[in-house]
Order: sequence, then structure tokens, then C-alpha cells
Amino acid sequence: MKQLICIIACTLLSVLHTQAQMAYYSSAFGKNGNDLKTELHQIIKNHTTQVWPLWSLFSSTDNKGNNIVWDIYSDNPGGVAPYTFQLGSNQCGSYTQEGDCYNHEHTWPSTYFNDGMPMRTDLHHVLPTDGFVNNKRSNFPYGIVNGAISWTAMNGGKLGKSNNYPGYTLNVFEPIDAYKGDIARIYFYMSTRYQGEDTGWKDWEMANGAQLTQAAITLLLQWHHDDPVSQKEIDRNNAVANIQNNRNPFVDYPMFADCVWGNGDCTSLSTHDIQMEQFISIYPNPSSQYISILYHAQNIECHSIQILDIKGVPVYQSNSSADKIDISHFAPGLYIISFHTNKGIYHRKMSKN
Repeated sequence: MKQLICIIACTLLSVLHTQAQMAYYSSAFGKNGNDLKTELHQIIKNHTTQVWPLWSLFSSTDNKGNNIVWDIYSDNPGGVAPYTFQLGSNQCGSYTQEGDCYNHEHTWPSTYFNDGMPMRTDLHHVLPTDGFVNNKRSNFPYGIVNGAISWTAMNGGKLGKSNNYPGYTLNVFEPIDAYKGDIARIYFYMSTRYQGEDTGWKDWEMANGAQLTQAAITLLLQWHHDDPVSQKEIDRNNAVANIQNNRNPFVDYPMFADCVWGNGDCTSLSTHDIQMEQFISIYPNPSSQYISILYHAQNIECHSIQILDIKGVPVYQSNSSADKIDISHFAPGLYIISFHTNKGIYHRKMSKN
């Protein structure tokens, strides 16, 4: 009985969260390209500026459990981290090697926006990371190291030469695969949040002001596709939103990235797509083998179902309704399910483990 009550309560909370998220982005649905980016900027701008430093806030945004700092520069997903930091007790300070202490990493280097506010304290891009690794990364752009390696972190992150940026001969920093998508979605956020608010920002390999360069877009979209949104990102997005009252749209709706910078088309997305979550349930979600579909409204007739990957490529098509779909052969990642019904076409998000 307790388990049933918990399931019902969690379902209600999920519906309420979905409705709030729907309202938050309602003016962006149906837009595409630069129009979409501009509308997202209007939605997420004017967030609540925080006071430097941000130490006390990391306990809400980057607590891996047991007050351990979730540091993307030292974490070892699926294995044992080479070292860990305790929130509040291992703050830098000075350091001479990895594992000494953690500090604030501006993933978009603060020198390129002149340490200005509110960028300096924007939690969507400021992460707690190992101070020594943070210093090694310095102001170098992110990229793929495919030339000489000058330094390697204990968790596999590395500094070295790259051909990501034409004419660029200095080092790039390459994080481990598990966090490349996180970095990409942070950069999509920063470019959108500060669109038109980047007077005085410096140009560098990844951006001109707040506008991403084509080389950066190519790299970041690939990382975005290869490393889909994780539960860590979802939880962090919610925590940051509770603190500074704005969200990262590219964590909530990964399709937005392709619709702004890639070949995606979001013009068909609308508020009623999200409202359908009250009438169509997909479970389990995430899943690794099968998804079951339950229709709650008797007046909805589903004529066909299509599933698209994050790039908008169809991976499943059924010309009839279905209540169970085998997804075991799908690659891990996020998908959009399109339900073609007598009430129109509706979209739902699904995650494959």
C-alpha cells in the first residue's frame, strides 16, 4: 500500500513539474532557429544574481551524496574516483597537485567576459572542480586532443593539441566522455542567456562575444548527441533553478539545441504536446528493454507512433497503436515519441539506458 501511495504521489509531482515546465517554455514552442534562441533568451534572462563566492550553494547543486563534491574533472563514472572532496572542508586555498582542494571552475572562462556580473556567479556554468586541474585547463578551449598530449588528469581528462579550431596552435582541454554533453549544454545555455548582453566580451576560439563559432558548434553538437542528458544534469538544473530562478533549456528540451544550431525543426512542438503527458503514460522511463504505453483518455485514438532520435532521425514507425515497444536495440540516449491521434500529433520524451 505504501508503495502504491508513493507511486501515485510521485506521478502527481511529475505532472505538476511538467505543467510548470510547460508554462515556463510556452512562448518558445512552435519557434525555430534564431527566433527560438531569442525567445529562450527572453525566458531565462534576468535571473537572480548570486553573491561571490558560491561555496555554500554547491551543497545543493553538486552534492554527489554524503557531502561529496561532484567534480567532473576527477569523477570516474562506473569506477572508483582517484580522490574525493568533502563539501565545505576541502576548499582552495593553495594547491600543488591533484586532490589538494576544490575551487570554482568557470566553464566559460571568466576572462572572456571580464569577470563581469551576473556571469561570474551564474551557477549554470560555475562548477566545483579540483583546483589543480582547473588551473591546468586555464582559459583553453574545450576540444578533442588528437595531437601531442601535454598533461593527463587522473580521471582521463587531458590537455593537448587539436585540430578543432582552424589556425589555432595552442592546447585544448578534453574532459572525459561522460561529461562532454554536460559541457555542450552549458555552452548552449551561456550563448542563449547572454545573447545581446555581451558588450565588451572578448572573442576567442569558441565564441565571438556570446555567439558560438561554427567550429565550437560542430564540436558541441557532437558532444550533445554522444552524451545525452543525465539524471545528474536534470537534478542540477532543478537545484540551480531553485536558487537563481532560471533554467537551462537544453537540459529540459535537448531538441532545442538542434533546432537552434543544427538541422532540427521545433515548429511542430506546442503546449498541447506537453499537456498530453496527463493522458499518455510511458513506463518505465528511462528503460533499457521495453516501454509500455497507457492511454488514460477514452476519447483519444492513436493511429500511429513514430520514435525519433535526438537528431530527429526516425528509428521506429508503427502504423497502428501499440501498448508495448521493444527498444532493446536502440542506442542509449534521449528520444522523442510522436503519437499521431485523432486529436492531433503529440510528442513525449523517452530515455534509453
